[in-house]
Amino acid sequence: MEFPRVIAAPMAGGPSTPELVNAVSFGFIALGTCSVSQARSWLVACEAPFGANLFVPQPEPLPDDVHRTAHHLQQAVPALESDYAEKFAAVLEAAPAVVSSTFGCFTETEIAQLHAVGSEAWATVTNEAELHQAQARGVDGVIIQGPRAGGHRGTWSQHDDPDQRSLPELLADLRPLATVPVIAAGGIRNAENVAAIDVPVACGTAFLLADEAGTSQRNRELLRTDTPAVVSRAFSGRWASGVETDFTRENPDLPPTYPYLRPMTRDNDYCLVGADRGALMAAPAAEIERMLTP
Repeated sequence: MEFPRVIAAPMAGGPSTPELVNAVSFGFIALGTCSVSQARSWLVACEAPFGANLFVPQPEPLPDDVHRTAHHLQQAVPALESDYAEKFAAVLEAAPAVVSSTFGCFTETEIAQLHAVGSEAWATVTNEAELHQAQARGVDGVIIQGPRAGGHRGTWSQHDDPDQRSLPELLADLRPLATVPVIAAGGIRNAENVAAIDVPVACGTAFLLADEAGTSQRNRELLRTDTPAVVSRAFSGRWASGVETDFTRENPDLPPTYPYLRPMTRDNDYCLVGADRGALMAAPAAEIERMLTP
């Protein structure tokens, strides 16, 4: 299918809602951190065409890192179980136009299953190696994510430091290697940013204060402050960009412990947002989309 210039990116943890997805030309519902029952409910509520995003399974962090962090925080190591298979099954049943992956790429078998129900498979990539692997598995599109993105960096290994090339630099280096359509993401805040990129763009931070977004009242307040964003592992154990807090300032060197860290820090502010957000627009999502469109 042909995609609009501006796509509403998936924002896990609440901001992405069916209401937001349905209000824009094309949007993604984020299923990475919700429950299976919530995922099923959201998928039913989204109106076609739309996209769905999943966090793919990844290697466990080093046990020593997890236990050392739990001891540092005076918390017990949480017991976690993966619900990825159930969410993937729910996505197959809903058959959205596109299903994208974060933190890795779908397997060749999963991509074939998505194709069988009529869904395209996209992968988030941040460097050449990830691009080559995604294309080798048979994806239909790639989201090239730059370092000014809000939320989690899409690096496939949580042990890797994210690539620091700017989005224009990444596009210049990766687009000649791409054999599938490219979507750009990371730091796109206004129509001028969109106009400077000649491929469709995925915007997340720009929609955080949309009327239809599920952004909590506390996070809406934080987003209206001038507190800067910081890229840190202190949010979840993975590199992510969010509003700086006392906890991020006091814990700048936490090891990679995703997904164990967040359950141990539930009482901390957790507002993921991109760098240099400026004054975000608080308005209906369709109006924000019009503002972003050149």
